[in-house]
Amino acid sequence: MRNVLKNLANSINSFFNEEVVGKMSHNLVIPYRDISKTGILSKQRKIANYKKQVFSYSNVRVIIPTLNERENIHDIIYQLRKMGFCDIMVVDGHSNDGTAECAQNLGAIVILQNGHGKGVAVRDAFAESLSNSRADIIVIMDADGSMSPEELPSFIDAINGGADVVKGSRFLYPGGSEDLTLTRWVGNKMLTMVINFLFLTNYTDLCYGYIAFSRNALLQLSSRLSGQAFEIETEICVKAKTLGLNVVEVPSFERLRRFGTSNLHAIRDGLTIFRLLLKEYFQG
Repeated sequence: MRNVLKNLANSINSFFNEEVVGKMSHNLVIPYRDISKTGILSKQRKIANYKKQVFSYSNVRVIIPTLNERENIHDIIYQLRKMGFCDIMVVDGHSNDGTAECAQNLGAIVILQNGHGKGVAVRDAFAESLSNSRADIIVIMDADGSMSPEELPSFIDAINGGADVVKGSRFLYPGGSEDLTLTRWVGNKMLTMVINFLFLTNYTDLCYGYIAFSRNALLQLSSRLSGQAFEIETEICVKAKTLGLNVVEVPSFERLRRFGTSNLHAIRDGLTIFRLLLKEYFQG
């Protein structure tokens, strides 16, 4: 009982502690937070530097799940290509507004997902990427314009520095959000506290899908994922922990959706995520 109370106290402390800690490498100007508690990042970083592994944007695949995002997808792909990203894959959830055609005309690889839901789209994208892309780093980001492509270098630098999985966090300075309602803020905070308590992690932002993976990490993760909708982001966080992968967070700023309305339903999806956490805990 004493250990349970101690873990609960540590989770509550982490819940309110949003201090940025650590320094990834001399190339990384944005600080990171090591939330995996594996203690192996420094060793991996030394190995990576010793071998002088060099990744370029040509070795990065950017995955964008979409559903009726024609007005947003144009600017995102344009920005990515302007920055030098050439391997861009759009997973379309059977849009009826011409999203897929727009993305294809802009030079993106377009596949139609098998079924419905963000989780299905992400899992389809992972399977296709591991089979048909030689990218060393795979990134997923939203199609609504809320996630800035300009933040991608910090994710890539963190992978190059030895991280297996890099998660964006709106609660690490100088991150933030223009789009978090009170309901979503409270729900995210509570679910973050639950995962930290149950799985002894130190996440600051659970419900945010700006995530980068090393190819090796994705090979381990992809076959273990089964999420159908937005809970896929939480499942990734849990499975990364149980696999012992080295996970870090980097600051990210969430902008307002540019056009259209979100497919997220805060209460419904929040309950789905909570059930997933309990299921993973008791099955683990």
